[in-house]
Amino acid sequence: MARELLPDELRAAVRWCAAAVRARFGRGDRERHTVVIRRQFDAGYPENHLFDAARAYLATRIDPRAMRRLCLARSRAKEPDGGGRWSTLLCMEPRGSTVDVFDGVEFTWTSVETGGDDKKKGGKGGGGSPRESLELSFDAEHADTALDRYVPFVMSTAEELQMRDRALRIFMNEGRSWHGINHHHPATFDTIAMDPALKDSVIADLDRFLKRRDYYRRIGKAWKRGYLLYGPPGTGKSSLVAAMANYLRFNLYDLDLSEVRLNSSLQKLLIHMPNRSILVIEDIDCCFDAAASRKDIKAPEPVEELDPGYTSDSSDDDGWQKNAHRPGAAPPPKGITLSGLLNFIDGLWSTCGEERIIVFTTNYKDRLDPALLRPGRMDMHIYMGYCGWEAFRTLARNYFLVDDHELFPEIQELLSAVEVTPAEVSEMLLRSEDVDVALRGLKEFLQEKRRKIRKEAAQYMISEIVHDSISG
Repeated sequence: MARELLPDELRAAVRWCAAAVRARFGRGDRERHTVVIRRQFDAGYPENHLFDAARAYLATRIDPRAMRRLCLARSRAKEPDGGGRWSTLLCMEPRGSTVDVFDGVEFTWTSVETGGDDKKKGGKGGGGSPRESLELSFDAEHADTALDRYVPFVMSTAEELQMRDRALRIFMNEGRSWHGINHHHPATFDTIAMDPALKDSVIADLDRFLKRRDYYRRIGKAWKRGYLLYGPPGTGKSSLVAAMANYLRFNLYDLDLSEVRLNSSLQKLLIHMPNRSILVIEDIDCCFDAAASRKDIKAPEPVEELDPGYTSDSSDDDGWQKNAHRPGAAPPPKGITLSGLLNFIDGLWSTCGEERIIVFTTNYKDRLDPALLRPGRMDMHIYMGYCGWEAFRTLARNYFLVDDHELFPEIQELLSAVEVTPAEVSEMLLRSEDVDVALRGLKEFLQEKRRKIRKEAAQYMISEIVHDSISG
C-alpha cells in the first residue's frame, strides 16, 4: 500500500531515516563483522564460485525501485545444439548496498570495486583492471548464523535458480557412454491429461522426496525414488515423464537395454549418471523374459570386464575369445539380467548417486517379473488409464482455452460409456481449430465407438444363446 501512495523519493528518505535510527539507537556500539567475497583470488587460484552464487541470489532480492543506481546485464549462452538462450541479470553498482533478512537477522550486502586507480598509478601488480567483491556485514553475535546457515542458503538458492533456468537435456546410451541433446518437451502438470487427484498425489510425492535428504540418510536408505507407470498405450506415460522432468528441472536418461550387453556395462552407464537426474526405461516388460531373466549365469565374466581401464565395448567379445580355447569355457552371456538391474535399484550399487528418480513404464503390468514389483523398488505405482471427464476438460482447455461448451454434457456421458485414450481424444481435437467443429467431430467419434461396443455385445449374446441351444 505504501508503495502505491508514497512517491519513490519519500520512501527512500523514510528508509534512510529508519536506517539512521537503527544505527544510532538500535545497534549502539555492537561489533560488526564483514565477510569479503572476492570475484577472483590472486594468481594461481580459480574464480570464486561463491561470488557468482551471491550475485545471482541478490538479483532476486534487489528492489529496482529502492535503488538509484543498478547494473543490468544481458548475455546469450550458447547451447550444445547450436542454439542460444538469453539471460538477464540485475546487480548492484559499486558502492551500492541492500539489506536481506534471514531468520530475523539483518545482513547487509555491499558491492565494492577496488584496485583500478592504484594500479594505473603504478601500484603493485599493474594492469589497471579493477577488482570486484561483495561484502557481507552483520552483527558479530550472528557470525555462526551467517557462516553456518545463511551462506549455505545463498549457495543452495543460487543452485536452484541455475537448475530452473538451464536448458534440460535428454541422454541416450550408445555402448558404454551417454549422448545428449536439448530436451524441449512442453508437457507440464498443468497440461497433462490425467485424474486431478492422482496428479496432485504425484506432485506431492515429488515435493516430499526433494525435501527428505537428511531423512534418507538417517534411516540408511539411498536418496532415490522409483515410479512404475502402467496402463494402455496412448494414456500419457511418456508425457508424465516429461512433466516430471520439467517440474523438477532434472535431465532425462533414456536407457535402451537392447544396447547393453553385460551387467558390468550397465553398471558403468548407471554410475556415470549425475545426481538430480531421471532414469527412464520404457516398456520394461519387453526388456526381460520373466522366467529366464532371474536365472543365475554360472560362468564368471572375463577379467577384462572388471578392468578399471576398460574403455571399449569390443573388449567384451575379445575377452571371451581369449578364453574360448580353455577347457570347459562357457559361452559369453547374451545380454544383461534383471538381477543386474535390480542390484542398481536397491542393491549395493543403489548408493552410487543421490537425488535420483527411476521411472519404468509398461503397457502390461501383469507381465512384469514379481521382483520388480516388490516393495522398496518401485515406490509408487501410477495407473495411466483411459480418458475420463476431468482429463478431457484439461485437453479442451489446452486446445481451445474453454472451460465449458454446450456439447460437454453429451461428451461426458459418452466418455463414461466407452474406453478412449487421451491420445485418441487429442487426435480428434487437433483436426480443427474451431472448437465447435472439433467437439462435434469428437462426439461423432465417441458415438461410433459406442455403437461398435453395443454391436459386439449383441453378437456375443447371440453366440452364447446359440451355443446354449446347441449344447442343450
